[in-house]
Amino acid sequence: MVCICDNTVPEIWLNYGITDVVLDIRAENLEKKIDSEGAILEDTAINEKLSSMDLSKPMDLVVLHNSRAIQNILSSLFSICEQKSHPFPNVLAEKKIMNQVKAGMPEGSSINEFETDELSKSNLVFMGEMEFDGLFGYETISTRLIKKFGQENMLSAYTKRKGNLPVPGQPTDSFDEANKFTNNFEIQAIEIVANSKGIVDFSIDHPSKTHVLTKTLESIGVQDIERQKSMIISTGKDSSNFDLSKSLSSLWNCASVIQNGGLAILVAECKGGLGSDALQQYIEGRFPLQRLQNPTDYIDGMEALLFLTEVQKNIQVGLVSILPEFYTKKLNLVSLSGIKESMDYILKTQGARQKVAIVPDGARTLIR
Repeated sequence: MVCICDNTVPEIWLNYGITDVVLDIRAENLEKKIDSEGAILEDTAINEKLSSMDLSKPMDLVVLHNSRAIQNILSSLFSICEQKSHPFPNVLAEKKIMNQVKAGMPEGSSINEFETDELSKSNLVFMGEMEFDGLFGYETISTRLIKKFGQENMLSAYTKRKGNLPVPGQPTDSFDEANKFTNNFEIQAIEIVANSKGIVDFSIDHPSKTHVLTKTLESIGVQDIERQKSMIISTGKDSSNFDLSKSLSSLWNCASVIQNGGLAILVAECKGGLGSDALQQYIEGRFPLQRLQNPTDYIDGMEALLFLTEVQKNIQVGLVSILPEFYTKKLNLVSLSGIKESMDYILKTQGARQKVAIVPDGARTLIR
């Protein structure tokens, strides 16, 4: 996509699904662009760390989501195995992301669907990229695994939440619950911290130990700014805006700095739909909000519905997505067809001189 801009229009690109879209914003309306930081690991450093693994043994490498950082690690792993004549890892992924992951793998390699419903195989190595999370404080491989495999444990994690507002970047009892859950299994993890430019660091260990990288994520992702009236937030990558439930994490990372009565617009394609049983049931009228306070069982994505209803008590939330307007109206979201309409909506409702803060990498940036 080509953008022809004059001096009054800064060129800012925001992720939307597998593409990037340009935001046309006049200089006088741009408050600031807020991004994550951090020095990027060179390929030699990545290869050196990966070589510490015993790659001579068979490995089931489970890719939990797709991203450029994941593709980089995969490519390096295959390259090392080829150089040292080790067997390629058996790559596994959920059916919905198999084609994306496969596209970045070397010719001749294969990928299979990850179908197991238990974690007892000791040669399982899970790979994922760390982000911030409203319930756990941080999204790690442990929190991804408790969501996927620990339904009963998730009820405990949910009931131990810190109040009814999201707490990204904070230590929580819910996070301890996730680490306790994965401690029961003899599995390994490759946990990655990255930003929009590349990999900043990664850890190879048991998933209950790789969370030490939360300090690295904080050091590159936490940004302190004054309170804002209007903000446009992109999640930063396709896997972070695959569905609404996941996309909302980027809103939680920014919501606390938006003034009461302010406006946050989330740019998230949501091609995977709502991504939450609780959101779906609520839209269908089968999930009363009072059930969120002291539930007797955990319904997938309850925290997303709880946090959204609480955040909306203070700010208005707009959404640029492909979700049906029927869904967005039920969730009290302002449905917007594109980036241009978002800017028009801000200037119309907040005033023609309104300054707008832009967050291009919302999943990995925490604004305080």
